Amino acid sequence: MAEVERVIGTSEEPESEQPRGKRRVAVLFVVAAVAYALDLVSKIIVVAKLEHHAPVELIGDWLKLEAIRNSGAAFSFGEAFTVIFTVIASAVIVVIVRLARKLYSLPWAIALGLLLGGALGNLTDRIFRAPGVFEGAVVDFIAPKHFAVFNLADSAIVCGGILIVLLSFKGLDPDGTVHKD
Repeated sequence: MAEVERVIGTSEEPESEQPRGKRRVAVLFVVAAVAYALDLVSKIIVVAKLEHHAPVELIGDWLKLEAIRNSGAAFSFGEAFTVIFTVIASAVIVVIVRLARKLYSLPWAIALGLLLGGALGNLTDRIFRAPGVFEGAVVDFIAPKHFAVFNLADSAIVCGGILIVLLSFKGLDPDGTVHKD
């Protein structure tokens, strides 16, 4: 059986440890708010300036800004299941908010904040954009050559997911414990 070493306290720790957990929760929500705001502002600009216009080449044909609407998931997979993706995003948001109460790890706070901000960004599109509530298409606009078109919310989700995988490989749990094998 693997040994577990306590790095940062749990909710049963003395009052001096409580502010540390609250700071981690604050970091989670600040990271989420920044990721969400950047995604929202970028999509507003893209819809206003790029939609129904020719793509803008940033680095030749290797990187373009091209406004598209994606009703599916990554790579436009599952376009007929927009409502299901909306429910999944909503569930992810609820799980992250519930997990925040037990959060004592700064790296996990950042990772979960990125996931939360990205999920909120794409969920906002699914709720408020055409063709209708819970069926809206996500605005994607970053178009690398030979790759799927994506947005800043997608980037935040992927970065958060990669960070979670790395933290898991290192044995660091959201509650601040480290597992040594």
